[in-house]
Amino acid sequence: MTEPANLLLDSLPPPDRAALLTSATRIRFQLGEDLITPGQMIEAVHFPLSGIISTVNEMADGRSVEAFMVGREGVAGIEATTIPMRSGSRQTIQLTGEAMRIDAGRVRALANERPAIRRMLALYHAGIQRELEQTAACHALHQAERRLAKWLLRCHDRADSDTIQLTQEYMAAMLGSQRTTVNEAAQTLQANGAVRYARGKIQVLSRSALEASACECYRKITVHHAETGEAA
Repeated sequence: MTEPANLLLDSLPPPDRAALLTSATRIRFQLGEDLITPGQMIEAVHFPLSGIISTVNEMADGRSVEAFMVGREGVAGIEATTIPMRSGSRQTIQLTGEAMRIDAGRVRALANERPAIRRMLALYHAGIQRELEQTAACHALHQAERRLAKWLLRCHDRADSDTIQLTQEYMAAMLGSQRTTVNEAAQTLQANGAVRYARGKIQVLSRSALEASACECYRKITVHHAETGEAA
């Protein structure tokens, strides 16, 4: 079996990757676990090897919406890789997995010393910024069904299975929508043959059908990250 890997770390020259990994601890995180809460100092960054970490913005009235998700393609806690910073959001585990945990101060020090690490982090941060801009437009302009399809595709990209453990309540929170709205959207995707929706889980039946149902933002976000990755 192939050892799980983080694509950002793998993009580095071997000496730079080794410098980061010398300071890393491999951890396992569980569904529903919080890595960090709003207002907390970001003391470590996490490079996922598997699973999904969601960055979630919470409102005073209890509502929430996902800002972005991170899998093995990225790093959680990117905002603390330039200066010490408190989190404005919650980092929560959407899909159980593993990550390499590295002290944020150590990452900052290595980024200052090693141009390849500094460039890798800057490019990934730029990709996240472009994703946030696209997501803001998506939430304002696109229907729930198309946003759900986009979100499920991004989950599927990071999952190791076609079946993903997702409750209706969780999907509603991530999309910033009512549960009834998400239920109707999921039922429509099921009727189109894209997914099978049962209590607590969604199975992707047809990737092409799901892509056809998704808004343009899925493709644009994918291209944004590909462009910043190629620039490395």
